[in-house]
Order: sequence, then structure tokens, then C-alpha cells
Amino acid sequence: MGYTGSLTQSATWKDLQEHHKRIHDHHMRDWFNQDPNRFDTFQLEAAGLTLDYSKNRITEDTMALLLGLAREQDLPSKIGAMFNGETINRSENRPALHTALRNFGDRDIMVDGENIMPEVRETVHRMEEFCWKIRRNQWRGYTNKPFTDVVSIGIGGSFLGPKLASSALKPYWDSRLNIHYLANIDGSHITEILKRLDPATTLFIIQSKSFGTQETLKNANACRQWFLDNGGTEGDLCKHFTAVSSNVEKATAFGISEENIFPMWDWVGGRYSLWSAIGLPLALAIGIDNFRELLRGAYEMDEHFRTAPLEHNMPVIMALLGVWYVNFFGVNSHAILPYDHYLRSLPAHLQQLDMESNGKSVTIDGSKVNYNTGPVIWGGVGTNGQ
Repeated sequence: MGYTGSLTQSATWKDLQEHHKRIHDHHMRDWFNQDPNRFDTFQLEAAGLTLDYSKNRITEDTMALLLGLAREQDLPSKIGAMFNGETINRSENRPALHTALRNFGDRDIMVDGENIMPEVRETVHRMEEFCWKIRRNQWRGYTNKPFTDVVSIGIGGSFLGPKLASSALKPYWDSRLNIHYLANIDGSHITEILKRLDPATTLFIIQSKSFGTQETLKNANACRQWFLDNGGTEGDLCKHFTAVSSNVEKATAFGISEENIFPMWDWVGGRYSLWSAIGLPLALAIGIDNFRELLRGAYEMDEHFRTAPLEHNMPVIMALLGVWYVNFFGVNSHAILPYDHYLRSLPAHLQQLDMESNGKSVTIDGSKVNYNTGPVIWGGVGTNGQ
């Protein structure tokens, strides 16, 4: 068992405080001069990615202490608990199993005594059939024209994740389909999208787990009315509207056929939902084969995170550096500056993903924290953000 008292009262935390006093004014230039092999010491490769953390304000002693802190807090068992479907989301009393959505292994993952993997794989198969019909013009609009545009209506993770992935993977898009993301309830946003579209060739995907999210429903109803006002009928709605939701009753009342409603599970947080059927607009844009490759890439990193020793574990190293900076150097903001234009949506996605996940004021047992749990995330594209 690791240390179970207050994090800041642990011996390792106090050692880190003393260590910080000794090195906080050292210059990076001196560390590189003293150790020409510093890059080799502080770099790591995993799942096709390279992490260079040699330019951080750390020494080998720093990393040894941080890794000791992780072991003291029993991090390996907590990683295992997440992957095994244990109830780690205590406030909502459920697992956090977005990793199951991209599980290419043969491990069963149990939730409430049931293996969830068959349903996950069946959903991907349904997405494949759906994409095949749309991309090969087997499913057409009410005038029998093939679809040219897809409008994804969501907010939060249902919007930011797919939008980022769509921008990042733009070179893989099928040029026959234009994908639009609608989240803002300001009238200007929906007006600018719809004025360029033909209702006869537009497909809408409503992304809402509850089918009750106020902003999403407001936009969905506006699109529904636009469709009806411009040639479509109530009977045609099922040809042009689909949904990703756990509330089948509300979705069918809206006019969507039950066969065109894709599931969303309680054990998937919205900010991680890109890997579920929430990624349907992305799959339409890049094709289901490429979408599967995206899932496989995430699976490879998941497996690295799940099995690699802490000292060679990329997500763990990055997390520990975050703990080091925000608590010992007092760094309260973190700039994300993607230099590839296709990654321009990354800062906005990470704002929600990181701050909503880590920005907690209480510990898992409900005690008020007396340390910083995460910085403010911000940023912009390349030199503009710089």
C-alpha cells in the first residue's frame, strides 16, 4: 500500500519541496553544458510519438522523486482500476471507460457484471454500415439526391473532440462530403452554416446523450424547422436526421428512426466521447477504415499507458511534470501552441479535456484539496499564439 494520508504531508512531497529550493534558479543552459547526453536521458518514444522533455526544469533526482510520489500514491493500481472498469468516477458513481471504445485486444471489460465489448464492437459495425450507405450514395435524401453535407449538432465534448479530429485529419477527407459543426446558439453561427446548404442534400447528426441538452436541442429544432420550411416534410425527417443518444424515446419523438440512433453509454464522459459514435461525422469524412486506424492508434497508447513501467510511461511522465510545475514552481497556466495548421483546434479541445478532468477542488474521498490540481490551459496556432 502507498501513503494514504494528505498528499502534501507525505515525506516525498516534502523532499520535493527541498529539492525545488536547491534547483529552482539553475539555468537550462548550464544543465546542457554539464550533460551533453541530456536529450537521450530525458526523451521517450511510444505508440509512434516522441516526447522530448529534456528542456524542462528537472534533473534525474527530480524525476526519481516524482516517480517516488507516484508509487507512494499507488498510481499503478489506479491505472489498472480505470482499465478494468472499476467505479473511479465517485461523484457520478460509474467507471470511466473511454479506453474500452478503442480496445483492439481480446480483454473482456466488465461493467455491472456484463462484458461491454460486444456492444462496443457492434456499434462500430453499425457505424461502418451507416458510413458505407452514405459515402456510396445508397442512402439518399428525400429528392433521391446523394448527400453533400453533414451537420453535426452538439456542444462540449460532442463538439470539440470531433471538430479537432476532423481538422487534424483534413488530408484524409472524402471530397464529396462537407462536414460542419454547430454548437453556438447564437443565430449568426447557424445562419452562416445553413445559408450555404441545400436541405435536399444535407444530413444532420444530433449529438446528445440525454437528448435534452438545451443548446443542442435549440439548434436541432432550428435545423428541423429550416428543413421543413424549405421543402422537407415530417415524413422526410427520418431520411435527414440521425442521433447519438441514450434517450431513444426523445429521439424518435423528434422524428428520427430508431435504427438511426446510435448508443451513448454512462461510462463515457462527454469530453472523451470522440472515440464512440460521437465520432460519426469524422468517420463519414475520412471513412470507417481510417476511423478504425484512429482507434487503433489510441489503443496502442492505451496499452503503453497500461503496461509500461512508470519511468518509461509517456502519459505518467507528462502528468508528473504537470504536478511539478503547478505545485512547486507555481506555474498556473499552460500554453498549447500547435504549429501545424490542421491542429489549430487542439488548444480549445485540451482546455475542456484537461481542466474539466483535473480542475477539482476535492479529492476522490471528498476532502478539500490543499494543492493545485491543474493549470489554466490556453493557446493558439503556432507563431500567432506565440
